[in-house]
Order: sequence, then C-alpha cells, then structure tokens
Amino acid sequence: MPKIHKPRAGSLQYWPRKRAAKLLPSANWRVLEEKFKDKKGLLGFICYKAGMARALSRDLTPDSMTKNKQIIVPLTLLECPAMKILSVRFYKDSKVFKDVLVENPDKELKHKIKFPKELKKSADFLNEFEPNLSEFNDIRIIVYTLAKQTSIKKTPDIIEIGLGGSIKDKFDFVKENLNKPLETSHFFAKGQLIDVHGLTKGQGLTGPMKRFGLGLRSHKAEKGRRRPGTLGPWHPARVTFRVAMAGQHGFFSRVKYNSKLVDTGAGDKIPFEFTHYGKIKTNYIALKGSVQGPPKRQLLITVPLRETKRTAKENFEVINLLK
Repeated sequence: MPKIHKPRAGSLQYWPRKRAAKLLPSANWRVLEEKFKDKKGLLGFICYKAGMARALSRDLTPDSMTKNKQIIVPLTLLECPAMKILSVRFYKDSKVFKDVLVENPDKELKHKIKFPKELKKSADFLNEFEPNLSEFNDIRIIVYTLAKQTSIKKTPDIIEIGLGGSIKDKFDFVKENLNKPLETSHFFAKGQLIDVHGLTKGQGLTGPMKRFGLGLRSHKAEKGRRRPGTLGPWHPARVTFRVAMAGQHGFFSRVKYNSKLVDTGAGDKIPFEFTHYGKIKTNYIALKGSVQGPPKRQLLITVPLRETKRTAKENFEVINLLK
C-alpha cells in the first residue's frame, strides 16, 4: 500500500494570523494609478455585502460550451450607496503635503470626526493650489459613504481612494464633484472585472484541524487526535511558526481578484429581501461567485490589478434574479 501523504494546509504567506486592525482595508493606490493612467475618475468604491442569489442568465461567452443557452449563475449582491468627498489630499515627495476639508459636512460625520469651528470654502482654497499643480506627485480624496440611505446603519465609512489620469485630470475631477454624490454607475460598468478587498468572516479561536486542515489521527494515537503528531525537533529548542497550532481563525484582510460584474441597477429592481440584511434601498452591483465576509460587511471594490483573459471574456445576460 502506498504511503499516505498530504501536503501542508494553511498558507505560510500570512503572518501573524491575528485579527485585522480595521474593518475596511486599504488598497495599493500607487500601483493602480500607474496602471490606469488613462482612466479618469475613481479607482475604487465602498460597498456593503447584502448576500447571495442566483440569476437565470444567457451565456454569451465566446467559445463556451453553453453559448446562447440559459444557465444559472451564482451571484453576490453588494449595495453601493452614494459617496461624497470629505477632503482632498495633496502629495509632495510621496508624503502628504496638505489636506483640504470640504465645507458643510453631513451631521453623521460630526459624531465621528472633530471638525474646526470655521471651515473655509474648499473651492476657493483649492484655487490656491491650481497654479502649482506641477509641484505635487499625486492627488487623492478621502470619501465617506451615505450609509443612512441603506437599511443597515447610519454611521458612514471613511477611506482614502486614488484617482486615475494626470494631476490636472485629478484636480478637475475634484472640482467637478465637490459636494456632489458619487454613484457606482459613473465608474463601473457591466462586464468589467473588479477586485474586492475585505475581511473574512471571523471564526474566533479554533483548533489546528479547522484552522489548517489537518486530518484526524489514528484512534491509537497518544496525546490527542485533533492535533499535529509533533511540535518539532528537540533542537532548535522552540516551536517554529510552521507548526499548525490553535489560534485565531478568520477576520483576516483578503483580496478576491477578478470578480465579474454581471449586473447593476437600483434596489427596487430586486423583488426579495436578504437574510440578516433586509431590503436593498440604493444602487447595487452583482458579482459572479462568492465574496469574503458576512452580510453587512463593508468592502472596498477597485479596478483589477491583474486581469485574466479567461475571466475577462465571460459574458452573461441576466434574464431574471432568483433567491
């Protein structure tokens, strides 16, 4: 009988395996800005995971075995309320040179951030930087969600988001969209690929079997069945990080690359509610497959860092949404 061998489960890429420091992870905007120099506008957006559904769709993918046939496609629906600009951040020598706050912030923000008593008009303040745009390396914006439009919470989520285009394009985008709601439909379209940044569902303290996928030991094994056979050699006289041991499982920051945006629209288009979430009231996007995190989890969607040809050519026409 051949020797039973199973490769080690649990990637050693991530260390330490502890709970994430914040609920909304950031993205590497510098790399995305270099790749999407010709794309003007936002490179990311904040959404909330509603749940999964099915879509009766027509497969329009070239060379597909089910081309022009009706198939069921699993979808994850994300609610994407509008966002607004909170401040404009100017970078000089790759460091933050100046933050310009936008006047008239929403009252929900005042419970989360301490604002100065008097705010100058941001449009006038930005005009001071316009003649010297060549001195700056980058311009990014701090945005916040209009979470009160949803049914899950009122407190907005805040994050820095990169912009595409040249320095002049970024500055023009900021001036055009001050105090205006930013919608997903202006920046993301059906058929494109999207990267999803978010936290996985937290499982708490779990043993090595669930955490690393170890198999049960023999019933004759000594000192426990749900544990590794050895913690390592005598020397070095310590337990290395490679040994599968109990600890935190889940609530880790992960990225789901190249999710296909299958459908988008307003919430009244969806005839059903989602368990643990409720009704989608604002705009939504539907991604093929699953996405990390439980319902109500805030997620950051961005333009794709590394597109794959196979996923990019997929094309589905949604006929009907099913729960």
